Amino acid sequence: MLDPRTLYTTDTDVFDDPGSRGLPLLVSLTGFMDAGQVVSQVSEELLEVLEHEPVAEFDADQLMDYRGRRPRITFAEDHLTDYRPHRLELHRLYDGLGEPFLLLTGAEPDLQWERFASAVVGLVEDLDVPMTSWIHAIPMPVPHTRPIGVTLHGNRSDLIDGMNAWRPTAELQASIGHVLELRLIEAGHDVVGHVIHVPHYLAEAEYPPAAVAGLEYLGATAGLVLPTDRLRETGRDVERQIARQVGNSTEVQSVVSSLEKRYDEYADGVARKSLLVKDNSELASAEELGAAVEAYLASPQAEEESTLLWDTEFLGTTPIDYDRSGAEDGGADHEDASPGTGAAPKPGASDRHDDGPDGASPTG
Repeated sequence: MLDPRTLYTTDTDVFDDPGSRGLPLLVSLTGFMDAGQVVSQVSEELLEVLEHEPVAEFDADQLMDYRGRRPRITFAEDHLTDYRPHRLELHRLYDGLGEPFLLLTGAEPDLQWERFASAVVGLVEDLDVPMTSWIHAIPMPVPHTRPIGVTLHGNRSDLIDGMNAWRPTAELQASIGHVLELRLIEAGHDVVGHVIHVPHYLAEAEYPPAAVAGLEYLGATAGLVLPTDRLRETGRDVERQIARQVGNSTEVQSVVSSLEKRYDEYADGVARKSLLVKDNSELASAEELGAAVEAYLASPQAEEESTLLWDTEFLGTTPIDYDRSGAEDGGADHEDASPGTGAAPKPGASDRHDDGPDGASPTG
């Protein structure tokens, strides 16, 4: 393996500053299972709202496949402008109370995963990072009218045990986040991963309530006060529009009610913050859990529900109309979004991304 330290350059003033030592690290990388564009929204909100300064930048030319995931550029009447290459950057930010923390953000590398992971482990050790928290989001058969769920994983049982009522085992396609978690734990560092559960019929749209939940969970894990006000306000607008669209169709109301009933059957009387515990309060086995979610997403019922929601303009060919700074750039960093328009491909089988697991698994 080539020297991992040659993969990045540092801003020496910030990197060598004693104030950059001992800070928690958040990791928010696009390109893998970003249901509801949660990861994109989290990164954008942190960098747009909070004061930040560069610590290190990775060499994208060594890590990215430009032909496989082309950067964006703008043609303005008679000239080219606003070239937006892929970036992988480490920042130092300050939360709502002025507490500093680190954020690794950008596009998931296409190449040299082990070398990149070794570089991140080296940075964690050089900067004395006490804990790394990372996030991604998956589509789940849950209604938008219920609290956003989360699955935590890693080696901090004191943080994880109170959130997860079950411990499934499943095989899935890996992301760089998974590799980072493994390599950091092998090196003796604390890591907590966050999987945000997004209603499957909203997985391809930008869904601010799920990003709010992601920021809240990250903040709770890392002991930070992260900004959510703008996303909450945008989320309220989105939820009002969804409510109007649901109210205009008895068929859509029936679909949502069915999802609510299924959710409540799992949730009633069970003291937990995750879903899919069986009715008798026993933990679902890995086979039951994986089979249930896979079967639902592949079922005619799921296809019928998603098609109905689409056809009645619950998502619609014209996306939910709300204004949010940077929305048009939300898809530029990962191949799963529809860049420039915010429009989502028709829900259903496409909710299972090509670069994600073979079905929505809450362990993703």
